[in-house]
Amino acid sequence: MSRLTHVTTGPYAPPAPARELTVVSADGARLHAEVHGPEGAPCVVLAHGWTCSTAFWAAQIRELAVDHRVIAYDQRGHGRSPASPACTTEALADDLEAVLAQTLARGERAVIVGHSMGGMTVMAAATRPRFREHAAAVLLCSTGSSRLVAESLVLPLRAGGLRTRLTARGLASRAPLGPVTPLARRILKYATMGAGSAPHMVEACARIVHACPRAVRHSWARVLAQLDLDHGVRELRVPTAIVAGTADRLTPPVHARALVAALPNSLGLTELPGMGHMTPVEAPGPVNGKIRELVAAYLTGTPEAAGADAPERIKEGS
Repeated sequence: MSRLTHVTTGPYAPPAPARELTVVSADGARLHAEVHGPEGAPCVVLAHGWTCSTAFWAAQIRELAVDHRVIAYDQRGHGRSPASPACTTEALADDLEAVLAQTLARGERAVIVGHSMGGMTVMAAATRPRFREHAAAVLLCSTGSSRLVAESLVLPLRAGGLRTRLTARGLASRAPLGPVTPLARRILKYATMGAGSAPHMVEACARIVHACPRAVRHSWARVLAQLDLDHGVRELRVPTAIVAGTADRLTPPVHARALVAALPNSLGLTELPGMGHMTPVEAPGPVNGKIRELVAAYLTGTPEAAGADAPERIKEGS
């Protein structure tokens, strides 16, 4: 029945950052950001999804920060970032630009990873000067660019107007989630994770999601219900890899396949059998491995090596 905002032991307990800072966005919104790992190491920037926080990336930070500089931040209204009346995809893009500007040196490049709404943040920022200056490559995890509610499989109903309306109403509910109970864990696991997800994974995700304020959850759900970032996908010109769970009910693989088809510089799709929406938690090994691949090809490797590797990666998931 605890209301802890994240687990405090095990592989999903958030590691202590090397330093913390407050990033100020274009409209004055203040964002909590963390830097992990050694200065001067190749850089990875993590953008979490709806109802989550930097704690969501614990498994990535714990493994990657050994030899990478890992930057994670709380989206506005999430985690330790105060809520803001500006809930738009433009605000998300502003926030990512501000994080890049205030944590990376001029001209410094990074692999940028977005999960769910974090992936949508990347799409929204695709044309922004700071993003194009700093993004060496992108990994999109469990995300989509449009028709999120219409394609959702959370409700076991036939596709159509009724399912869409009921899904939108449920996702945007103002009802409090309350404490993490056995029933709450079962509901969250069904909606967001694969059937084989271990109890400690479900517990980690439940703590994070239940900590999100209900007003924030409601406000951003309304934004996601109207999402149309198809234009952002077409402008995302940096090398971009995609990871998706085959059992994802929130953003089913149809979204990932559409992204592969629309991206100008797609590195292909890796489908993770049996995984749900929370792929960085459910499958930290494959997600971390994909991040390391991108770092090796586009940050620490030679351009020739990156070009030689790309065709092989494009075949993944095809």
